[in-house]
Amino acid sequence: MPVVGDCAESIDMRYFCPIRAESAPHENAFAMTTTANLIAVLKSELKAAQMTYADLAKKLGMSESSVKRMFARGDMPLTRIDAICGALKVDFAELARRVADEQPLLAELTLAQEKAVVADKKLLLAAICVLSQWTLEQITAHYRLSEAEAIKCLVQLDRIGIIELRPLNRYRLKLAKTFRWRPHGPVMNFFREEALLDYFSGGFDQEAESLMLVHGSISKSLAPAFVERLQRVAQDFAQQHQADQKLPDRHREGYTLLLAMRSWEFEAFSRFRR
Repeated sequence: MPVVGDCAESIDMRYFCPIRAESAPHENAFAMTTTANLIAVLKSELKAAQMTYADLAKKLGMSESSVKRMFARGDMPLTRIDAICGALKVDFAELARRVADEQPLLAELTLAQEKAVVADKKLLLAAICVLSQWTLEQITAHYRLSEAEAIKCLVQLDRIGIIELRPLNRYRLKLAKTFRWRPHGPVMNFFREEALLDYFSGGFDQEAESLMLVHGSISKSLAPAFVERLQRVAQDFAQQHQADQKLPDRHREGYTLLLAMRSWEFEAFSRFRR
């Protein structure tokens, strides 16, 4: 479990978690993006069906100019969308899934979203679990959460915007691979106050454990390259976690990888500076 650097400025708390196996504040912006994606998907379906606006207008009993204006403005009721799906022979549910998949993934949550997550420890646990792509069954098997409690957490995470909840309590993670908690946000502050001492209290003396503290002075221009290497290690770890989910539990063990690099000097030492 390497710690490279002195402390934590570029610390990625996405990986600082147990890995084994209302409206949201952004609702208006999200709705605008969803509408734009819906129009884009419909246009894509028209193109795939080799159907022009004039062809669609005939099927809808509208003028071509009205259809063009409807697409340009992005203003159409659900009944009209349903009629377009019928004309295109496209299932509305599949269309909705495609629109959802077109949503931009979040690289960071808003302050309000993070506050909502950290306000409930069970919800924070569920958020960490979905970051690791755990299923509902895995969450309830490993933690003292009833199925009803876990589902409630998933519903809340859907409302906050972290996941898109799907049938049978499956979900799609709406966070980008580059996602990180806000550097000085509620979640990072919680882990600094509640988890760091617990993490570093271990001996790091097992066969598959390691703690390294490396200090040195290097060119400022080279520092970003080392940060990129750390990010690649973190991504490799996360990808291996995903790949190993098909293995039985007995062949997997929970590890937490903490990577950090910061321009820093221990305060007790800085007092001796000339």
